[in-house]
Amino acid sequence: MRSSPAFARLWIGGSISGIGGQMTIVAIGLQVYDLTQSTLAVSGVALFALLPMVFFGIYGGMLADVVDRRLLALLSAILAWGSTVTIALLAWFHVDNVWLLYVLATVNSVAATVVSSTRMAILPRLLDRRLIPAASALGGISTGVSVTLGPALAGVLVAAVGFGWTYSVDVVLFVFAFLGIATLPSIVPEGEAAKPGWASVVEGLRFLRTAPNVRMSFIADIIAMTFGQARVLLPAAGALLLGGGAVTVGVLTAAFAIGALISSVFSGPLGHVRFQGLAVGRSVIVYGAFILALGIELGLLTTGWFGKADAAHPNVPAIVVACLLFAGAGAADNVSSIFRQTILQTATPDTMRGRIQGVFTVVVTGGPRLGDLYAGAAAALVALWFPPAFGGVVIIAALLLLLRFQPTFRHYDAMHPTP
Repeated sequence: MRSSPAFARLWIGGSISGIGGQMTIVAIGLQVYDLTQSTLAVSGVALFALLPMVFFGIYGGMLADVVDRRLLALLSAILAWGSTVTIALLAWFHVDNVWLLYVLATVNSVAATVVSSTRMAILPRLLDRRLIPAASALGGISTGVSVTLGPALAGVLVAAVGFGWTYSVDVVLFVFAFLGIATLPSIVPEGEAAKPGWASVVEGLRFLRTAPNVRMSFIADIIAMTFGQARVLLPAAGALLLGGGAVTVGVLTAAFAIGALISSVFSGPLGHVRFQGLAVGRSVIVYGAFILALGIELGLLTTGWFGKADAAHPNVPAIVVACLLFAGAGAADNVSSIFRQTILQTATPDTMRGRIQGVFTVVVTGGPRLGDLYAGAAAALVALWFPPAFGGVVIIAALLLLLRFQPTFRHYDAMHPTP
């Protein structure tokens, strides 16, 4: 932080605005469930946004290798803020339209994806390479704080004062993101800038095809996020199995982030790990084990063995166990994220960094949305316990196979980073 005031401002602005962003994500899910009483409809938020996020995430990453990255991040942030303002106005004027929420949530997600990929492409220009793991850990702390406070505040505010106030808090907190971005110097790509257009996008994808270590880090995350996402299940779990309603949703979501935050605070020794590909694989396996345990708990609650609950009468012991499982999953996911981000930042040349960051951002934001779709559909077809139980098994098995049959990733050495 002391070595780069520009990085410090960007990190602080992103951390504060991230709290509001997480509030809005949780509040939209709660509002859609409130309007429809359907977990599948909540997963529709993810489905509606998925393809636009993939398209604009990749294209926005290409633009980050073409234009001033500061300007691109600022314009994208303005678009994200405008969509949040509109969502807040709809809530204040009681325009209860699920399709409008889908559209505005999509615009917000697309803009946030471009901001995120551009911001991450900026970081190696602000910091010495040896500080990248520490910066990734700080990013984990930022995410942990955002996802801890944001969902908890959303759950409490929605229950206490309604959706309008909840979205309005995000509108105010987003101002800090502008301050962090606007105070950056101009940051244009090093060397010969890429030419705008799909040819540059294809060039970036070709690079990824020849970069097995970066590619494997993406695949590991896609598996974890597709089969290990449980957030779309939380409104129904809070109403039917765990009890407590919106407050329980906020507490459980915050527990995941608390685990991530704690693992970031104590992440110092991670900077000394050389075989970071192996560390990614093991972290994701641990994540899968916690998700599997969550599915088992929900299954026990379904049978009534763990007690009964409803929105007005929470099952406190069951909620505590679920919080511990979410915290463990959050810690494992964050450790994986630190290593994946370090591999990406140190192994990718600056001329490709925007495009690869665009793909990375699509993976880390689009993967959970695929997970929401999987979880919502599987819960509707089978039961609430099935998506995490089956998904945990898939994650563990898939990562064991990938580590077995991808030796270059298993032996990736941080002392000699290669894409």
